[in-house]
Amino acid sequence: MVAPSVTRAREALVGVLAFGLACAVLDRFRVAVAAPGPSNAPAAATSSGAPNSTPAAARALGVASYRISARLDPTSHRVDGKETIHFVNRSTRALGELYFHLYLNAFKNEASTFLRSPFGEARSTLRASDWGYIDVTRCTAPSLGPGDLWPLHVAGTPDEPDDETDVRLPLPTPLAAGSAVDLLVEFSSKLPSVVLRTGHAGDFHFVAQWFPKLARLEDDGSFAHFPFHAQAEFYADFGDYDVSLDVPANEVVGAVGRRVALETNGERRVEHYRAESVHDFAWAAWPAFRERTARLAGVDVRLLYPPGYERSAERSEAALAIALPRASALYGAYPYPTLTVVHPPERAGEAGGMEYPTLIATGGPWYAGLFGDRAIESVTIHELLHQWFYGLVASNEARSPFLDEGLTSYAELRTLDAAYGAGSAFSGFGLTLSVTSLGRAFAAARAEDVAVASPAAAFPSFRTLGALVYSRTATLLETLARVYGRDRVEGALGAYARRYRFAHPTESDFLHAMGDALGASVEHTLVQALEERGRVNFLVREVQSAPERPPAGVFDRASGRETVAAPSAKARRYRGRAVVLRHGELEFPVDIDVFDTAGRRERRHWDGHGALYVVDFSGDAPLARVVIDPEHRVLLDDDLLDNAAAAEPEPPRRVFERATYISELLLASMLP
Repeated sequence: MVAPSVTRAREALVGVLAFGLACAVLDRFRVAVAAPGPSNAPAAATSSGAPNSTPAAARALGVASYRISARLDPTSHRVDGKETIHFVNRSTRALGELYFHLYLNAFKNEASTFLRSPFGEARSTLRASDWGYIDVTRCTAPSLGPGDLWPLHVAGTPDEPDDETDVRLPLPTPLAAGSAVDLLVEFSSKLPSVVLRTGHAGDFHFVAQWFPKLARLEDDGSFAHFPFHAQAEFYADFGDYDVSLDVPANEVVGAVGRRVALETNGERRVEHYRAESVHDFAWAAWPAFRERTARLAGVDVRLLYPPGYERSAERSEAALAIALPRASALYGAYPYPTLTVVHPPERAGEAGGMEYPTLIATGGPWYAGLFGDRAIESVTIHELLHQWFYGLVASNEARSPFLDEGLTSYAELRTLDAAYGAGSAFSGFGLTLSVTSLGRAFAAARAEDVAVASPAAAFPSFRTLGALVYSRTATLLETLARVYGRDRVEGALGAYARRYRFAHPTESDFLHAMGDALGASVEHTLVQALEERGRVNFLVREVQSAPERPPAGVFDRASGRETVAAPSAKARRYRGRAVVLRHGELEFPVDIDVFDTAGRRERRHWDGHGALYVVDFSGDAPLARVVIDPEHRVLLDDDLLDNAAAAEPEPPRRVFERATYISELLLASMLP
């Protein structure tokens, strides 16, 4: 999902661009002052896009498969359904219980974990004007015993007794390891007014997290169950979905998977969909949808959008034409035959900016992109890339949100920069802004608030989660790419995506995969940056220069005492010295440029170890200035303004002391 929500992002677009443009102007000012003239440094490596040799699984080992028959009532906004869940206990122990997610109950009342906070901690601060919920009316498992099991269900999280999104269901007979069971469930889902990801707005319906869904079964026999938190997303087992949707005949439907049959009976129509090796199913229905189709990189792409949004659909299609083959080459081929893109109407904007297997939701007003922003391209590419980092690499989005949103944000950043260059976020009125600069600014603002690798519920607000999980993770990976080589980092991420396709990797799996490809020191840096709030700030101190001349004074020699006067002629050689410091825990190798007053440059390299590096200089002209990281490879650097300094003048001692004293007084007067 994009961050922040699509609607609020559009409303804040002018402010964001103004802030970002200011950052870009500052960056250009720093470059002009700190590092004039051409650079002889090698350019940062760029990805070749060559396919990664690490093999990827062809399909998932199914755990929970669903056969669903559902009927939409567009007047009452209800979906009545029956489902058969084929569940295989692939863990190492017998199971005496199952856990269900009933996500729609998050919108049932304000006692839910999702709605309990009055501060709108989610991506959206809106509250439903029409409540939503799931009623399970019956659940049987004939192979385990007769009768309805559902009356036995209890709250799945004892600490959250009023929350109905996490449910534990005891089994009458344990399900042995390796055994399977069919659960027959009858349910009725009432959609809320669109608040976040799901709901109705007039005759538009986005139907997501709408059916009783089993929690993910871990290998040790435990279930990854949790209340639906406003800042968290989803986690489930892979399986095959066979879904029949009974809708009014005038509805235009977009859904996960491929449509395999369609039958119209008077005023109703039944559409039949199948999707293999996925872990969710969502769909949208609206009579007013316009449709556009394309064949991109061997995938049948279908775009559904509101009337008058043809330009937005064209921009989405153009972005997909770039991103789909690129992602397939880097992270493993897209394995599904279809992709559906839904652009909700503006009144249902909160349903946009979200990802589901083979289906993504974009969003934005009709004028998005008219003034130079890349909002449509950005949200389209971000949600597409979630097909890999969430869809195929199915990490726990509640426990480790950086594994989906952070990796997706980096992949988005790289795709946008590769496609649109310096104007990847904005290009207009003679100005450009890149998503890299914009993301760095967001990341730096809250860099030390919370560890990036925290669970979603541990972040104090979604603003903080967005700055750290999305932007700081992307900035960290972009820093590694600039410092250690883009091909190496892209190769490591591609190997991770292929190795864990149709799996459920953890944070540890990611760290080890990156370490295997990039080395133990890089893995250590990742641990510090993600788990320990690690930071870095390179800065220049005490740039000094003086003539190099024979020593003057009184010398006792074998021939007697001699007084040597200071030479009056202009010095022909100069010596210089600068102190370069690294504040913070993160270590990165860094280049340092040393300039003399004649404009000559020398490049030094510091491995980044230790807290201090002394630059010694000798030349025919005085030392003029020192610049750390002239190519701005270490994007995590907290303050780029102190990366350069000019040689200090030599004021009289007392004048310097008085100036220091006065400045301390002024600073003290401004501090609280």
